[in-house]
Amino acid sequence: MTAPHIAGQRTAPVQRRRNATIGVALLDQVPLFREGLSTLVTRTPGLHWSGAARDHRTAVQLHERLQPDVLLIDSALDPLGHFTRVLTEQDERLVVLTLLREAHCTAEFAQRAFRRGARGVVARHAEPGQVVQAIHNTPISRRYVDAALAPLLAATDADAPPGSGLLTRREFEVLQLIADGLENRAIATALFVSVETVRTHIKGMLRKLGARDRAHAVAISYRIGLLVAGTDR
Repeated sequence: MTAPHIAGQRTAPVQRRRNATIGVALLDQVPLFREGLSTLVTRTPGLHWSGAARDHRTAVQLHERLQPDVLLIDSALDPLGHFTRVLTEQDERLVVLTLLREAHCTAEFAQRAFRRGARGVVARHAEPGQVVQAIHNTPISRRYVDAALAPLLAATDADAPPGSGLLTRREFEVLQLIADGLENRAIATALFVSVETVRTHIKGMLRKLGARDRAHAVAISYRIGLLVAGTDR
């Protein structure tokens, strides 16, 4: 059996660097795409290439050894978002950017990717400049939507069923703390924000979930899989 292939493999673990260039990695089965993104990243100021994997097992090894800041994942290799969830639950600092195949450029697929832990979605056939923009912006904004997909997502918001709206990172954090039984003041303390800010996040959360109150929001979230019982956060 041949050794697992990891492009750009190093011999020792690398600590993630702060206030430095952004380490970029890729999970994709197409060699030409891997080489192309490697070249694009290498020649872009502010980025450095951490490596590429062609399957899930080597992607896990790459993540453990090289600790990239941003991992781009071909949507065909994670259609239900389970692999994204596994990685992001293990490492909350990791930014997953989903590269959507043309058949996956839908609001439903993008929303599912976000629910599973992806921080951004961009078309796999996007221009190089758009991909670079997504890599640069997603770690800062913690949510990036390809400009071509944004109108599609916005168009579905009004008619979407409860729970299909995309919660912001803060709204989801507040939801988790509510599910843990915390009141507004305790949530504010935990998140280092004001009580009024917590109330604002709750209002947005209730509107997007179509919930009557906090308890109803939690019930809806468990029912649609936004919250999962028995998981450590």
